[in-house]
Amino acid sequence: MENSDGTRSALIVGAGIAGLTTASALARRGWSVEVVETGSEGATAGWGLSLTGPSLRALDGLGLADHCLAAGYGMSVITNVDANGVTTPIELPHLIGDDRPAMAGIARPELHRILRAEALRLGTRIHYELGISRLAQRDGRARAELTDGTVRTVDLLVGADGIRSTVRDLIGRPTPIRYHGQMVWRALVPRPGWATSIHTFAGDGHQTGVVPISPSQAYVFLTENGVRPDVLPDAELAARMGDLLAPFTGRIAEIRPEVARSDSVIRRPVQTALVDAPWSDGASVVLGDAAHAPSPQMASGAALAIEDGLVLAQELDRYEDIWKALEAFTDRRRERCSVLVKTSVAIARLEQEQRHRDSYPLIEACHQRMAQPA
Repeated sequence: MENSDGTRSALIVGAGIAGLTTASALARRGWSVEVVETGSEGATAGWGLSLTGPSLRALDGLGLADHCLAAGYGMSVITNVDANGVTTPIELPHLIGDDRPAMAGIARPELHRILRAEALRLGTRIHYELGISRLAQRDGRARAELTDGTVRTVDLLVGADGIRSTVRDLIGRPTPIRYHGQMVWRALVPRPGWATSIHTFAGDGHQTGVVPISPSQAYVFLTENGVRPDVLPDAELAARMGDLLAPFTGRIAEIRPEVARSDSVIRRPVQTALVDAPWSDGASVVLGDAAHAPSPQMASGAALAIEDGLVLAQELDRYEDIWKALEAFTDRRRERCSVLVKTSVAIARLEQEQRHRDSYPLIEACHQRMAQPA
């Protein structure tokens, strides 16, 4: 990617939410962008996610918020029900106008389709089943050797390769991945008619809930406490999740049969990672989960990842010197992302202590803080 016309070049490692939004943000500003992804084309992890207000605000900056709202399910409230049946609603801030929802649930494949189509429309080149094996700084640029033996020398290298980031290690930022004693289950089900917003239900041992992701679909989540991060056979997941939901009554009992026969159940450990050192080294930087991976309790990992791409592009506009731009990017993002990660860990701890009602004010306060400009 040696450009003789003065166009700045970027190589992005990872074609997930962070990588694709960063690609679009840079390509909109005239960068020549290439993305490499170790996974196969069309592969996505999980069934759905929440696009909170900051997510929609950042997507609106890319012209994609309405596309995501059309493909997903708009909402404005989180309805929390504790073990005694007491309901505590959380009204979410509207960040893209009162006439549009405060947040949206969306299927991961739909979000990926929208982000990938936009990146490709803007001229980004995406290569699948390809990763990075070596990285060096040379004459102020990043020199990356890829897993197929080819080499790219670029003005900017972005590690958007997730919580187990290879780029993070290559730039000398080893970061522990912490497990928080919880496993999160998710099952894709038909959307119940009453599920017009996120609903959570606290039990004596675990917590569950329903997140609509389209007019016809929702996913049921269950947070299992006090377990090791082991792996179960896929064939057992639906029945096991159904068993864990058995103590819940009311609305969860009504949809439990749908969960038990679902062919779309996943189980993942609740893990976090936070890079304490500078996120950049020379012309290379990490962002998204590679720099700050929260637990799912705040449903804001996507928000941070999407914001990262836009903020990085803004700082690169401000500074001609890319190294200085990357330092400014870290300075601008560190506190916001750190607060989100640490808050998500605190909520996970309260859930394990069965202090669900204590977690609700913390969740609301963090959403209000995240509503501040990125």
